[in-house]
This record gives sequence, structure tokens and C-alpha cells, in this order.
Amino acid sequence: MKLKIFVIFLFATINLFGQVTKKNFVYSDIQNFWNAYDKIRTTKDSTQQYNYLNSLFLDKGTEGLKAIMGVRNYNAKSYIDAINNYPKFWNSVRNNTLRAKDVSKKIEKNIIKFGKLYPQTKPAKIYFTIGALRTNGTTLSDKILIGSELAFADAQTETSEFPNYFSHLSNYFKSNPIKHIVFLNVHEYIHTQQKNTIGKNLLEQCIIEGVAEFLAELSTKQNSTAPAISYGKQNNQKVREVFEKQMFNKNNGFWLYSSAENEFQTRDLGYYIGYAICESFYKRFDNKKQAIKEMIELDYENPKSVSSFVDKSKYFSNSFDELKNNYEQSQPKVLGIKEFENGNKNVNSKLQQFTILFSQPMNKNYRSFEFGPLGEKNVLKISKVIGFSEDGKSLTIETKLEPNKVYQLLVNDGFRNLSGTSLKPYLIDIKTTE
Repeated sequence: MKLKIFVIFLFATINLFGQVTKKNFVYSDIQNFWNAYDKIRTTKDSTQQYNYLNSLFLDKGTEGLKAIMGVRNYNAKSYIDAINNYPKFWNSVRNNTLRAKDVSKKIEKNIIKFGKLYPQTKPAKIYFTIGALRTNGTTLSDKILIGSELAFADAQTETSEFPNYFSHLSNYFKSNPIKHIVFLNVHEYIHTQQKNTIGKNLLEQCIIEGVAEFLAELSTKQNSTAPAISYGKQNNQKVREVFEKQMFNKNNGFWLYSSAENEFQTRDLGYYIGYAICESFYKRFDNKKQAIKEMIELDYENPKSVSSFVDKSKYFSNSFDELKNNYEQSQPKVLGIKEFENGNKNVNSKLQQFTILFSQPMNKNYRSFEFGPLGEKNVLKISKVIGFSEDGKSLTIETKLEPNKVYQLLVNDGFRNLSGTSLKPYLIDIKTTE
């Protein structure tokens, strides 16, 4: 009997190892990139540069390279521009990227540790590839996509050539990302186990990231090095208060994947919010494996599942439903259009401008419009945005109208008030006269 139990245990261990064996680590994109890079740097002829990039790198690209290009909207120009504009950066990070194979065993061991916490772990493939400076790591289905040019950077990586919109990379490199490459891979591996990695609103997206960050800590027994986590722990109440006012926004604002200015002077604080929800949820469960299972298998398509998860965590100051109601009551709204009543079927086709009136002062840096239900052919076209009023409570727009036509324009939730709360969407629906 003991021998039988041992054989079963050995088989289970081999099966788990089989999910992260050498065949599940792919590195060829890195060397292909540097082969292309060396050739590109020998010429100023743009046609020849693109030929080298395509023949030596892109055409030989793995499924991982194709995936990361799709997810981050990279194209050939993205790479050529990055290579030509930041040669000091590339030279400083080159040797580090070539160390990808050296870390695979440590990654493998820690993914196995995660598998012990969550025995239902599904296999996933890790692609060490090269991007154009817009992600250190992401996922697509069962593929983990590592942007090695960022993930393998360190405090000595050169940033002097970077423009302002890459300013966040300087602080990121100071944290020595290469030392945390194992943690990053476990975080991304956990994403491949989740039902979804795209939330319908800010709260859901933060939970998705928080699950991966919190469980990566449990698996690796390493503390997250993300500045957002340490800042959030020290300033939890204030961060939570501000988040509660914006948590149901459709946009991520400054909370995720953004270097936008904010009152905390810290980017990606949504990682902390999600982490804190998961930590609170986990602490309240006696059955820790069940808690982990619920985190990973949370169904973001089911609003009741999400609200139940949030309420069980008891992280926020009120229940999910109370917070949602408070949010909806606080949302800025469109009060109407100055020049006509919405729904009017007799709008003068000679009208050249109209003014949208808001219930609250709006942030003048944000605006967003979409087609209405009738689509592009009936869109109320904007020929010029004249701008917001001084108090931010109205926006004037120039337009051109045709006689006897139905027009629609959705003023959507890309608009936000001064505290970051999204506008309640408003459909302009009119018809012009002969």
C-alpha cells in the first residue's frame, strides 16, 4: 500500500513538473532580435533597416512574439523607432536579456510551488521575447509574454535618451527588475489560470491584478516589490477612500497601467487595491486552499459573483451594493443641450454649434464620444471642438448638419469630473428639418 501511494504521489509530481518543463520556455526571439539589431545599426537606409528587422526577427518570430505584438500594438515601425532612438538603452540591457535561460529553473520551481496551492493548475508556455518598451510582461490565453528589454533591466540600465512619456521607466529600472524576474513570471502565470484578464470596470481589473500579485507572494514567499503595494499599505485609508469614489468607472484612470498625475504621486495603485481585497478575503477563510480556488476561478462575467467576493473580503467601508449606489448618485450627468431639447425632431439644419451642459465641473483634459445605436451613417459629426467653459460645466462644439436627417451622438464615460468619476453616458438623438 505504501509503495502504491508513493507511485501515485510521484506520478502527480511528474505531471505537475510536466506543466513547466524546458519545452514550455521559449527564448529564440531574444537572439533573433539582437541579430537583427546588429545589422540595423550598420545602415541609415530605412528600407534596408526594415528588411533586416523582418528577415532576421519578425519573420522568424515565435507565437509569443506575434502575441505580444498584438496585445501591445507593436509593429515594425515600433521596433525601428526604438532601435534608432535609444541605442544607449539597448546596449546597456543587452547582456541581461541573454540571461533568460539562466532563470528558467527558478521560475519552474516557483510555479510548482503555486501548483501545490492550486492543484487545478493548467499548463502555460513562457515566451521570453523582445518588445518596444510598453510591457515587461503580459499574457494571452495560455501564453506568458515577457518583454525582456524591460523585465531584465537593472539599476544601471541607460535611460538618458528616453522622452517624458517613458519617465516611469527610470524608477522602474532603479528597482532592479532583473532581480524580480521570477516573481513577475509567477504573477503572469497566475493570470493564465484566471477565467478572465479583462474586467468590465476599474474594480474588476484591480481584482484581476490583485489576485496575481497576492498569490505570487504566497507562492514565492517573497514580498511584492511594486512601489504601489508598499505605498498602499502605509496609506491604506486615504487610498481606499479615493478609490471608492471611482471604483465602478469604465476607465482605469491613473489607477492602472498609467503614469498620469495623481494626488498620491504613485502609479498603478490599483494593484494595491486588488491585492488588499485578496489579502482581506484570504485572511477570513479557514480553508486557505478553497480561498485560493475562489480567487482564481472568480467569474467576472457574473456580477453576483464579483459582489459576493468583494463583500466577503470586508475590505471596503460599505457593501458592494451601497458603494455602487453611492457611485451612481455621485456620477456627473449631462443636463441637456443649450440650443435644443434632446429628442427634438425639428432641429434647424443650419445650426452650426451646440453646447453640452453638465451637472458638475468636468476635467477639461478628458472627453469622449461614440456612435449611437444607428451607427456611423447617422453620427452627429464634430467639425471642431471649441472647448470647455471656464467653470468646466459646459462644452461647445461646432458641427455641420444636413436637412431631414436623424443624428445621434453618444457622450460617453470617457468624460470625468474633477475627482475622476466617469460621466453617466448620454445619447443625443435628434432630427433636422427640411
